[in-house]
Amino acid sequence: MTALRLGTRRSRLALTQSGTVADTLRALGHEVETVEIVTEGDRSTAALDQIGGTGVFASALRTALREKQIDFAVHSLKDLPTAAESDLTIAAVPVREDVRDVLVARDGLTLGELPRGARVGTGSPRREAQLHALGLGLDVVPVRGNVETRLRLVESGAVDAVVLARAGLLRLGLSDAATEVLDPIQILPAAGQGALAVECRADDADLRSLLLALEDADTRACVRAERAVLRELEAGCIAPVGVLAEVVEGFDAAELSIRAFVGARDGSLELRRSLTGDLGDPEGAGIRLARLLIDDGADVVREVRPAPSHRPSESPSTAQTDTPETLQ
Repeated sequence: MTALRLGTRRSRLALTQSGTVADTLRALGHEVETVEIVTEGDRSTAALDQIGGTGVFASALRTALREKQIDFAVHSLKDLPTAAESDLTIAAVPVREDVRDVLVARDGLTLGELPRGARVGTGSPRREAQLHALGLGLDVVPVRGNVETRLRLVESGAVDAVVLARAGLLRLGLSDAATEVLDPIQILPAAGQGALAVECRADDADLRSLLLALEDADTRACVRAERAVLRELEAGCIAPVGVLAEVVEGFDAAELSIRAFVGARDGSLELRRSLTGDLGDPEGAGIRLARLLIDDGADVVREVRPAPSHRPSESPSTAQTDTPETLQ
């Protein structure tokens, strides 16, 4: 039996995430070989908005797929651009991990216990905007690096706290480091946070069928809605946008509940809106929420809906479609 070549970033978190996928496939009787790929996001220590933002962690994996160096790739779904890739497809979205952010602070402090002027590290404009919007007088400072590097910044006293995704800590067995799990009412997560994307070439029908064993329908519906919000706002993963979709019980059947935040990075603007939508039409629900945000002023934020001269050229066939198979 020929081994399936799984492409992954080489960080400890990426290897842990891809290892979970590989182990599931092995349990189903498939041989899996891990191929480590170095991405632009791994090579650079600059802020994401300085090195291209959306896609810097995914482009090298996608190149390896196209050149047939690997058979499929495992991404953190929040790292993937929302624009369609006609030759690639997200064959499966496994069950999502906890979507929430956490605070890791010195002396076991919670967010409300940090003193005014406390230095809180994050590389995310989304977190920066929401932290400032809370009005706690925090000094939000930029940080980069893997989970362990950021934890050491707190341990060394370089910062008073950092904000991280709880999913990463859970997958690495480091959840005890968190001093507070942040309610989405305070800090909404990034679109796709906590979810993985298993991507392969669109023309590999046999592999696509095999990878469906990893699929979770509710997770896919939620992330399709969240990514539709980003796409309609024309916002990438470095924009100050938070969004969370959840499957909830409606009067007659399950439905989607979606919340979103758009804000200025300095906290001077904060928009929060929500709605419920049809579970069978997650993109439609996401688009409606994005248009509500735009009508209420979201496009005044610089990183959202940039001027036409700064937008990448798109063909209508790839920019507007979010099919169940591609999830792009």
